[in-house]
Amino acid sequence: MPSPKYPPTAWDIAAALKSRYRNFNHHNLKEPLDELLFIICSTKTSEASYRDTFRSLKAAFPTHHRIAEAPAEYIARPIVRGGLSNQKAKAIRELFDIIVAKFGEPTLDPLRAMDDYEAEEFLLSLPGVGKKVARCVLMYSLGRRVFPVDTHCWRIVRRLGWVRPTQKDKHCAPRDMDRLQSKIPPQLRHSLHVNMISLGRKICTPAAPRCDECPIMAWCPKIGVPRIKGMPPVKR
Repeated sequence: MPSPKYPPTAWDIAAALKSRYRNFNHHNLKEPLDELLFIICSTKTSEASYRDTFRSLKAAFPTHHRIAEAPAEYIARPIVRGGLSNQKAKAIRELFDIIVAKFGEPTLDPLRAMDDYEAEEFLLSLPGVGKKVARCVLMYSLGRRVFPVDTHCWRIVRRLGWVRPTQKDKHCAPRDMDRLQSKIPPQLRHSLHVNMISLGRKICTPAAPRCDECPIMAWCPKIGVPRIKGMPPVKR
C-alpha cells in the first residue's frame, strides 16, 4: 500500500476520518431551539448524563411554550442530574425571554431566513452562547457550512499543525475559531467536525493518545504529543 502523501490536504484528512467514523452526528438535533437546549444540558457533564438530562427536560416541558412560562427553579428540577442545574436553568430562562421578545414566540425558526452572519450574531447575543455553541446550532440544525471548534477539534487541529493558538493558555479564542474555519473548505466542515469529535473521544485523547490506532497517524506531526517509545518520526 503506497504511503500517504505529505503534507496532507484537508480533503485527505476528511476522507480518512469519514471512512472510519461515517459522519456520526453525536445525537444532535434538527430543531434549532431543541439543539440549543441540548447543548446547554451537555455543559460539563458526560454524554450519558446530558442525553438523559435533555430527555428529562423534554418530559417535564413537552413544548417550548411550557418552558417559556416556567420559572427558573422549575426548569432546574429535571436537569439536576447533569450538574450546574441552577446556572443552566437561569440561562435557559433568560434566553427564552430574549427569544420571545425578539420573535414573539419561543422559536429560532426565523434564523432560517437570516444569513450566516446575522444568525450567528443573534445567537451570540443570548446568555451563555459563545461562538462554538452558536455554530453548532447553525451547523446541526440549520445546515450552515460553519466549523464549530470544540475541545476535541481544537486538540486535533493543533496536533496536526493547522493552527497556532493566539492565547498564552492555548485555549481557542474566537479569532482562532474564525482563522481555523477560513482554512477549511465549506464542503468539509460538517464532516471534519463530527469525525474529529469521534477521533478525540476514542483515540486522540488529551493524555496518552492511542496514535498507533489513529486513521490519520501517517500524516500527523503530533505537535505537543510526547513521542511514544518505538514509534518512528513522521516522514515529511
